[in-house]
Amino acid sequence: MGVPMKSWHRPLLLCAGLMSALVLVSLAGLVTDSRTLLGESVWVKPLKFGFAFALYAGTLAWLISKLTKARRLGRWIGTVFAVGVTVEVAAITIQAARGTFSHFNADQSDPVTLALVPVLTTGVMIVLITQLVIAVMVLVQRAAGPALTRAIRAGLGLATAGMLIPLYWMVTDLHPRTVTDANGAQVPMYQGHGIGDPDGHGMPLTNWSVTGGDFRVPHFFALHGIQVLLVVTAVLAALAARHVWLRDERVRARLVGCAALGYTGLVAVVTWQAARGQSLIHPDTATLAALAAVALITAFATTWTIVAARRATVRDAAATEPRRPATL
Repeated sequence: MGVPMKSWHRPLLLCAGLMSALVLVSLAGLVTDSRTLLGESVWVKPLKFGFAFALYAGTLAWLISKLTKARRLGRWIGTVFAVGVTVEVAAITIQAARGTFSHFNADQSDPVTLALVPVLTTGVMIVLITQLVIAVMVLVQRAAGPALTRAIRAGLGLATAGMLIPLYWMVTDLHPRTVTDANGAQVPMYQGHGIGDPDGHGMPLTNWSVTGGDFRVPHFFALHGIQVLLVVTAVLAALAARHVWLRDERVRARLVGCAALGYTGLVAVVTWQAARGQSLIHPDTATLAALAAVALITAFATTWTIVAARRATVRDAAATEPRRPATL
C-alpha cells in the first residue's frame, strides 16, 4: 500500500487540505457562533462535509496514484472531482455563514440562494459522475495485490451507492414545508433529511434523527466503507508477520471479501431501516433480526475462510517436511 505522497494526486490533496481547514474553522464557529438551524449550530453541516470529504479526497488522491491504465484520464477525472467537491462545499459554507439553508432551499426571494442552488446541483452531479468514472476505471485494472484490489473495488462500489442513496430519496419522497432560518426568516423547503420526520435530529455528534428515519445514515456508512476496508487490509497484512496462514494473499483477499460482505449487509440494513422511518438508535425486531442475520453470515464466512487457510497451512507444512529414514 506504500506509495510516496509526492506522487499522490495533487488537486485532490489540496482539496483534502481545504476540507481539513474547513473542519477547524467550523469547530471555531461551533464555539463562537450561537446561531442555529433547526436546533443545530449553523456550522455543523460544514463541519460534517469538511470531515467526510477530507477523508474521501485523501483516499482518492492515493488511489489515483496507483492506476496503471489510463493514468492521464484518471488524473484529469480526479481534478474534476476535486473542483466539484470544493465548489459544492464552498456553497454549503457560504449559506451556513449567512445563517440559512443550502440543500433543499426553495426560497425564490433570496438572490444569493438563487445563485447558489444551481452551483449545489451541478456540484452534486459532477461528484457523482466522476465517482462513477473512477469506479469503472478501477474495475478494469489491477493496481495492487488481490487483497488490496478487492478492498478498493468493494469500497468504491459502496461509495458510489452512498452517493446514489440520497439522490434517490431526494427525487422520490418530497416534503415541502416552511421553516425558520437562523435570521428568523421563513424559508420554503422542498425536502428534508428525515423519513417520517423531515427535520429530525438529536443524535450525539452526528445529529441524525432520533425520531424517524434518516438517509444520512446509509449515506455516511457507504461513503466511508472504502476507508474501513483499507484498514482491514492493512491490519491483515500486519498480522501476516505473526500468522503463517495469513501470508497467502489469496487468504487475505477472501477475508477482505468477508468484511466487504458484512459491511455491504450493514449498509443495506440501515438503508432499509431509514426507508421505514426508523431511527438508527431505535431499531425494531425486524431490524435487529436483519442485523443478526448479516452478522451470522459474515461470521460463518470468516470462520470458514480461517479454518480452511489453517488446514491448508498444516497440510503444506506436512507435505514439505523431510521424511526421516526408517530405522531397523
